[in-house]
Amino acid sequence: GVFASDRASSPGLSSTRSACKPIPDTLGLCRGVGYPQMRLPNLLGHHTVREAQQQAGPWVPLLAKQCHPDTKMFLCSLFAPVCLLELPGPVRPCRSLCEGVRAGCLPVMSAFGFPWPDMFNCSQFPAGSEVCIPPTGPRAKDSGAPHHNDTGTVMCDACSDSEPELQRRYCHSDFAVRLRVKETSSEGADRRIVAHGRSRVLLRRGDRAEEEAMARSDLWLEEGSKCACEELDHYSSGTILALGNKVEGRLMVSRMLLWKRADKELRKFIRSLQKLVC
Repeated sequence: GVFASDRASSPGLSSTRSACKPIPDTLGLCRGVGYPQMRLPNLLGHHTVREAQQQAGPWVPLLAKQCHPDTKMFLCSLFAPVCLLELPGPVRPCRSLCEGVRAGCLPVMSAFGFPWPDMFNCSQFPAGSEVCIPPTGPRAKDSGAPHHNDTGTVMCDACSDSEPELQRRYCHSDFAVRLRVKETSSEGADRRIVAHGRSRVLLRRGDRAEEEAMARSDLWLEEGSKCACEELDHYSSGTILALGNKVEGRLMVSRMLLWKRADKELRKFIRSLQKLVC
C-alpha cells in the first residue's frame, strides 16, 4: 500500500521523485508541528502541498477534542512527513504511536459515527528496529496517576489503553473484568464506577464467593475526578475491559479499554487474555 513508500517495492510511489517542501501556514493541521519541511509524495499518496492540505482539513477538528497528546504528531507524520535530508524517503510513524492515538481517539470518533480509517491501519507501521516517529514520551505506565498532555489537559493514565498493554499487565493484576458502565461519580479525588448489573470476572484469583463479590463490586479510579477519561466520558457506547489491584478493600483500576470493535473480536481478545499463563 501507499504506507510503504520507503520500500522500493511500493508501486505507487517508487517511480516518483521525492521532494522536500516548506510546510505552509495554510496547512492548519500541522501548523507548529515542530519541523519546517514536509516530504512529498506524503505517506497517503498526495503529490502536492495543495492536495495534502485539502485532505488534511477534515482532521483539524479532532485536534480540538484533545483525545491524545500525540494526535497532531501522528496525523502530520502521514499528511506532512518530516523531511530529513539524510534519509531518501519519508519517516513513518511507529506502530506504538499509531496505537496510542487510536486508543485515545477512536472512542471520540465513534461517538460521532466515524470509524478508524483503513489508511491509518496501525499494523502497517514499523514495530521493530526501523527508523520511525515514536510517541512523544513514556506514560507513567505503572501508576494510576494522571499525566499532562501538551495542551495542559490532564488525562487519566489508566484510560484509553491499548490491547497489547492490557495483555502485558493482565497477569500482574488482582482482577480483570468486563462491564458496561451504568454511572460514575466523584468521591473526593477518586471516581467511583458503577456497572450495569454484574461485571464479568475474567481473571480468577479466588473462590466462587470472592469472585461473586468482585462481580458485584464498584470499581474505583484513583484521582479520577481530576482527569479526563474517554472510557468513562463515553461509557454508554460500549463494553469496558478493566484490570487493576485491590487496595484497602477497593478494586482500583490501573488499566481500562473501551471496546469499539465487533463482539466477535472482543470474545477472541478475552480468550487470548485467559490463555495467558499467570
